[in-house]
Amino acid sequence: MEQSELWEMLRTPAIVVALISTALVAHRVIMAIAVRIAQRTDTDQDEALLACLFHPLRWIMVALLLLGADSLAARGDDLSSAVTAVVRIAMPLLWGWLVIAVIRFAHGYIDARSDVSAEDNLAARRRRTRADILARIAIVIVALVSLGLLLLKIPAVREIGLALVASAGLAGLAFGVAAQPLLKNLVAGIQLAFTEPVRIDDVVVYRGEWGRIEKITLTYVVLKIWDDRRLVIPVSKLLEEPVENWTLQTSHLLGTVMIHVDHAADVERIRACALDEVRAHRLWDGRVALLQVTDMNANVLELRVLMSGRNGGELFDLRCDVRETVLRFIATEMPDALNRNRVALEPLETA
Repeated sequence: MEQSELWEMLRTPAIVVALISTALVAHRVIMAIAVRIAQRTDTDQDEALLACLFHPLRWIMVALLLLGADSLAARGDDLSSAVTAVVRIAMPLLWGWLVIAVIRFAHGYIDARSDVSAEDNLAARRRRTRADILARIAIVIVALVSLGLLLLKIPAVREIGLALVASAGLAGLAFGVAAQPLLKNLVAGIQLAFTEPVRIDDVVVYRGEWGRIEKITLTYVVLKIWDDRRLVIPVSKLLEEPVENWTLQTSHLLGTVMIHVDHAADVERIRACALDEVRAHRLWDGRVALLQVTDMNANVLELRVLMSGRNGGELFDLRCDVRETVLRFIATEMPDALNRNRVALEPLETA
């Protein structure tokens, strides 16, 4: 084999390798400069953006340089034509990858600025919920568009698609019937993003189960129940059925403790004990603390201690502590105030 023939055979692979190497080196240099500039800024978000764009930009630069392989190689070279054709087919996926990376960065940026652990976290929960749902919708749309553009660049697939147009109506009808639950949940997920009946970290009661909204997707919602169980609820069910949302407007809540005492009980002493306990408790938010006589029947007086807390979990603990303190006070300091309507069964003595 002559040297000229060997060069002609290795020319295109050498050009492809050189273009790939040039793209990788250029990408590394550009990203290193960008990272150095980002490190001098006051925010960490630019570093996060570069981290999201690092891999998609690498392969987009490789693909853009490989598009010139056909012009650099010998005219009519099959390998260069194949490489160029493959790159052109893959370009929609690479651009879609880049757009998805930007969407994920925006989602992470909103999450970082939405602190749901704050005392008043209504705005943060609203932003995070909307960002979660809209980011998933955007990613699905970008993926479908990228896949559609890829298929349009393949002649064989395009011809098959044209041949199936005649039966598309029947196929679409069959798909719609089969995918009705999925489509119903997708539409409900989009509705959930804008109507916001529940949000991330909301405290809700669903079918008697008390818990926090842990995750919201396009098709289902994960409710973390107080005992660490997870209840997975289809979005359509969540919108159709009543849900008791304790934190729809604010995380602050009111709670009660019901106490039953004798009619002759000194209500003022019990009120003083209960309110002192509420006001001195670390979980009280300083808004509401009072005791009222809410009912009376032939046997007992019904006392209601009303108190407020920053969220559902803290309010539950506050109620338990107040109930325990008041009952201990009545049992030790005011035993006569306990309900006297009791029946004691004793064994009969036989002669």
